[in-house]
Amino acid sequence: MFSAPRTLLAALVLAAVSVSADPSLSLKLSGPKSAAGVENLRVVATITNTGSETVKVLNDPRTLLSKRPVNKFSITDGVGRRPAFTGIKVKYSPEAAAKLGGYTVLAPGASVSVTHDLSEGYNFTTSGAGAYDFEADNTFYIVKDNNEVGVVYAEEPAVLTTSVTGNLAVARRDEPSLSKRATFNGCSSSRQTILNTAIASAETYASESYKYLSSLSSGTTRYTTWFGAYTSSRKSTVTSHFQKIDANNFSTFTYDCTCTDSAYAYVYPSTFGKIYLCNAFWNAPNTGTDSRAGTIIHEASHFTANGGTDDLGYGQTNAKNLAKNNPSSAIMNADNHEYFAENNPKLA
Repeated sequence: MFSAPRTLLAALVLAAVSVSADPSLSLKLSGPKSAAGVENLRVVATITNTGSETVKVLNDPRTLLSKRPVNKFSITDGVGRRPAFTGIKVKYSPEAAAKLGGYTVLAPGASVSVTHDLSEGYNFTTSGAGAYDFEADNTFYIVKDNNEVGVVYAEEPAVLTTSVTGNLAVARRDEPSLSKRATFNGCSSSRQTILNTAIASAETYASESYKYLSSLSSGTTRYTTWFGAYTSSRKSTVTSHFQKIDANNFSTFTYDCTCTDSAYAYVYPSTFGKIYLCNAFWNAPNTGTDSRAGTIIHEASHFTANGGTDDLGYGQTNAKNLAKNNPSSAIMNADNHEYFAENNPKLA
């Protein structure tokens, strides 16, 4: 007689538990109302766990939980002017980062605050002095109990208004000078050995890729898998990228091993020839999918001098989806270039 009501009650309880267990985050920005010089333009992002369960939030460089100067703010003044982005482009895998423990644990009600020095990523010279709205990206990535990666959006978009005056840009001081052999910064002798092997393999990847594309006159399985439907215009763009990458001598680049976060690597696109290598790089194979040699190709494609690719999708699944659904984006995505060069599994 009571089975139906009890079943209904149990269902309602389970539903309530399911709802209460959904992860929830809030995001707030704080900073100066005016900044006399971009060197004083520091914005503090505070992320709070507003849910009822402990969450593991990835220190993803694309999010406000990381200090890395990735383009994570939408900045505009009242008439639509925007500063130039001058920060880094980074190869990152949420799955690899999760395995490396690259996340912040937040108990219910707990918060973490991260200070972002916006002078490291933005140049206001062209857009000029004035009042700007700084809208933060509210996307965060969490590691679930089953170790899968999920997405959580902070409850409300965070916006800060600040007037920028005085010095509108900060010059970077670590411009590398290409030499006759690779320059290493903070790299142990064993890591230098690993890098020399990866450099040679990356040069082979670059040469083979450019040779393959140069002889291509129609779509092949390999081409369409990573760059989408064949057109002579898009093929020409990709070929020009690999022509420039192939002309690079990776054994004259500067390799910085001081990065300790869970990304693979990053570069400043305008700083040609310098690659910063992070923890995931050292755990990768020399060749093959998401390899060390492939990472060098990925980062080299970011350099403005090589075509200036972006990070529009990470991982083989996202790269294939870009090729299928948005070829114009695929030919400008760094991972698509990397996977084309790695050609693993091998496609003709």
